[in-house]
Amino acid sequence: MSIRIYVPRDSAARSVGADDVAEAMTREASTREVDLEIIRNGSRGLFWLEPLIEVETKRGRVAYGPVTEEDVASLFDAGFTEGGEHPLSLGQTEAIPYLARQQRLTFAHLGIGHPLDLEGYEARGGMAGLKAALALTPQDICAAVTASGLRGRGGAGFPAGIKWQTVLDQPAGRKWIACNADEGDSGTFADRLLMEGDPFALLEGMAIAGLATGAADGVIYIRSEYPAAIETMREAIAVMEAAGWLGDDVGGSGTAFRIVIRRGAGAYICGEESAMLNSLEGKRGTARAKPPIPAIAGLHGLSTVVNNVLTLATVPAILAKGADWYKGFGQGRSVGTQPFQLAGNIKRGGLVEVPFGVTLRALVEDFGGGTASGRPLRAVQIGGPLGAYAAGDQLDLLMTYEALAEAGLMLGHGGIVVFDDTVDMAHMARFAFDFCAIESCGKCTPCRVGAVRGRETMEKIMRGEDVSANLALIEDLAEVMRDGSLCAMGGLTPNPVLSAIEKFPEDFRR
Repeated sequence: MSIRIYVPRDSAARSVGADDVAEAMTREASTREVDLEIIRNGSRGLFWLEPLIEVETKRGRVAYGPVTEEDVASLFDAGFTEGGEHPLSLGQTEAIPYLARQQRLTFAHLGIGHPLDLEGYEARGGMAGLKAALALTPQDICAAVTASGLRGRGGAGFPAGIKWQTVLDQPAGRKWIACNADEGDSGTFADRLLMEGDPFALLEGMAIAGLATGAADGVIYIRSEYPAAIETMREAIAVMEAAGWLGDDVGGSGTAFRIVIRRGAGAYICGEESAMLNSLEGKRGTARAKPPIPAIAGLHGLSTVVNNVLTLATVPAILAKGADWYKGFGQGRSVGTQPFQLAGNIKRGGLVEVPFGVTLRALVEDFGGGTASGRPLRAVQIGGPLGAYAAGDQLDLLMTYEALAEAGLMLGHGGIVVFDDTVDMAHMARFAFDFCAIESCGKCTPCRVGAVRGRETMEKIMRGEDVSANLALIEDLAEVMRDGSLCAMGGLTPNPVLSAIEKFPEDFRR
């Protein structure tokens, strides 16, 4: 009987040598005449331990990491195929504290098996949500998602059920489910991690959305920087079509739902839903004025649900286990779990999925282990490059939509980027303007011109020129950008700038 070894095929693991490790294990097993079955699973999201190798033993899966090609021979010598002790031993995978303290609902299948093993996915409870949806009316499905309190995980936090209901209520005709997988925020990788490691969860969620709204067509817009995710999703679609879960007859229901993949061209603005729709139509990716909203007139002028990857991938669990079950997690109106992504100057970077209501301190210190440099933490940016900065004395802040908003912060896509005390916050404020100037679609003046003028003014401040007057000018400019920009690109750019000035004034007056 062959011994099952799991070596991640995720981009993060491959970037630090997972492919070399897999090849070395194959060679070593051949030399030692050991019968190995190497399964290329998705990453568990414990990135500081990648490549994280797991072996199936009588006492469960045992993990080793981070493993290099040079470690392979010594692992065999130590009897790792039976869970033997080694300096890289981490014990049973599920007992690793970083993983054991999580509540994975959206990422329940991540890292367990080969991402394209549909039979294994179903054996673990996959497709239960779609099967449940097939037995319900579209209205019942929408009602279940609404009752669950699920909010969009792409950043806006809009109730998913209300959006679906709006599309369902539109006149019969061609409708679309558009998945926004243009994950462009700094420090975020959850969308990529799921698409590469558990693609069926996303496809199942999209099929449920199609049943709920009367849409027969779906499209996934994936950023061009994610070639492995694009390839995996295309292969997963083919697998589900062959199994009858996608195509002209979903699950034998007589209802059609088809999904296509479209590659983005690398523009950050196309993460904004209307710019994404323009891009899908072959137009320049610029923001649209609203109304009409996409649910009324979206892709090709047709009623369209636009949801993020994580939103759609959460739906199967809700349909399978019920709205009340999902509402049992979280706090207040922030129900369910949130996949947080720890990045930047942090000791243990990776994915952490926990219920809303966890503190920032628990994420950064308990899960993340503090700064990678070992120096004192100074700032944490939450919600991507347009998110505001939290200072070191705000670590006890609750991570809910409401608590963050009250503190002048936003959740965004759940990205958390950590900085130690060597960071220059004036440079970070300049970066925010520079980022906006580069990535602005140029359609509206407050964003297009405001970002450039903001960068120029911030450079004057950094040179010590008329600091007080120029800081006042920054505040006026921020008001114009916030109130006058067509979309959140320009409207949110003032957030990191003003929060940096407010919380770290010493960096702007030197």
